[in-house]
Formats: sequence, C-alpha cells, structure tokens
Amino acid sequence: MTTFATPSSTTAPASTETSVAQTWGLVARFANPAELMHAAEAVRKAGYRYWDCHSPFPIHGIDHAMGISRTILPVVVFGAGAAGCTLGFLLQSFTNSFDFSIWALVWVTGYPFLISGKPLLSFPAFVPVMFELTILLSALTTAFGMLAFNQLPELYHPLLKHPGFGRATDDRFFISIEARDPQFLRSKTGEFLKSLGASSVEVVES
Repeated sequence: MTTFATPSSTTAPASTETSVAQTWGLVARFANPAELMHAAEAVRKAGYRYWDCHSPFPIHGIDHAMGISRTILPVVVFGAGAAGCTLGFLLQSFTNSFDFSIWALVWVTGYPFLISGKPLLSFPAFVPVMFELTILLSALTTAFGMLAFNQLPELYHPLLKHPGFGRATDDRFFISIEARDPQFLRSKTGEFLKSLGASSVEVVES
C-alpha cells in the first residue's frame, strides 16, 4: 500500500490519499510438469473458471486436465473455404456465362465468353479460380480467426510484472487464477494452491 500526501490549503485541513493497487489474481509455481498436471485437474474440479497454466513447453494431456474443449475454428475455416469456392464459381459464371447487369456501386454487366463452341458453364475451366479462392479465404480465416479467438494481439498482461514469471519460457511451471473468478477469495484460493504442492503462491497486481 502506498500513501500519498495531499497538499494542504488555507481553506481545508491536510488530508491523505491512499492508492491501493488492484489485485489481478494469484500465481502459483510448481516444480515439474507432473505437479502442474495434477494441480490443473484439481483446479478444474474445484470449479474455477478464469485460470490458466503456463509451461515452457507443450505438456501432453494438459488440455484435458484443464477441461479445455476443442476449438470451433476448423468449422469456421471450413465455412470460409466453402464460401470462397462458391464465390469463385458465381464470379466466373456471371462474368463468362450471362449477360444481365447487377448493381455493385456501379452497374456491372456479364459477358458470355464464346470460344470454339465450348459451353458457357464449363466447370473444369472454373476449377483453378475456385481452388485459389477456397485456399485464400481459408488461410485468412485461419490466421485472423486464431488471433480473434485467442484475443490477440495483447500488448500488456499483468503477469509480465511478476518478477519470476519470465522463467515460464525456460524452466518454471505456473498456474494463475484471476481475481474476477466467482470462486476467488485471496486467502482461501492461496491456501488451496498451497495444498496442491505449490512451492510458492504470490499476488499479482493489475
């Protein structure tokens, strides 16, 4: 807690103003991946919702231990690919096979493209463009969808202020529980993490 003195004036007595840093949550350190896995299962079973595991490398089975369900991103990417394939077919059908006009900021008119008596609706000729649009929309949706679902980019996170958290990319294993979790009580949650075998439990300020 840091206390700042408010300057006195001739009309009001001197007073003090206290600035209290808001608690973001707790971070617990574990010795190895096995302890982290066991603790993750216990935290999930305890009903905590806003928490995460931090490890320097992927741990097989940690998603299941945390209760993380499969992402919906593949379904979204499939939809984008199907939309790209359909768009490629409709675009070529309109520009090469029909002569009606549509309004797209300006009037656009299709033009039947007659070559050596070939059919106007020639699916094999449309495949390259349909394929490219399928890949393009799928790739863009994968990249930007991943960023959106992971709420990235995130230029700042309170855990970065924790003095030892930088070693989460080296040789440390952590579990963090946020204060916004409905079950979070600073003392009770800290004791719970200690009971799971954490070597240290520290408060993280926002």
